[in-house]
Amino acid sequence: MSFWDEWFKRFGRRDSFFGGFDRMMREMEKEMADMIREMEGNMPDEMRREIKAPDGSTRKEYGPFVYGYSVKIGPDGKPVIREFGNMKPGLDSDETPLGLQGKREPLVDVIEDDVSIKVLAELPGVEKSDIKLLATSSGLTINVDNPERQYYKELEFDAEIDRKSAKSSYRNGVLEVSFKKKSHVDEGTPINIE
Repeated sequence: MSFWDEWFKRFGRRDSFFGGFDRMMREMEKEMADMIREMEGNMPDEMRREIKAPDGSTRKEYGPFVYGYSVKIGPDGKPVIREFGNMKPGLDSDETPLGLQGKREPLVDVIEDDVSIKVLAELPGVEKSDIKLLATSSGLTINVDNPERQYYKELEFDAEIDRKSAKSSYRNGVLEVSFKKKSHVDEGTPINIE
């Protein structure tokens, strides 16, 4: 069946060209409304607001929605690509197209050399006292729970870190956390010969 046969089967021959176009636009609007209704059902409460206008009317407001990629060249000369944001595309056809989280995922850069790991995270609009950091033996969790701005990010490092060596600073919306790597030099154990 040709493209035009399929077109006329779907939209009919009797209408003018613009009549079929109008019907197609109505179908697309209905599909978009259904998708938005489905998204609203799966959206966290903190991402929905009703705003009252001065004239007394109300409107719904959603968001913020953030999604993107950060690309940098690693120490081995290969590109390192990381996702960030509070929405992720769904992988399954059954899954909602947006995996929304109530907190934003900050843009983070991890700089690693032979002896240390440095983490730079962009956290604009928050106070230093709102930032909570939790270090594990091979990772870092950044959590900001401010009524106006909320951020959350879990990082896993390829190497074990010395948590006692952690140093952090926060200036102009940029958090910097640095760790020394644990050295695993095994000097061996002497064995007596009998």
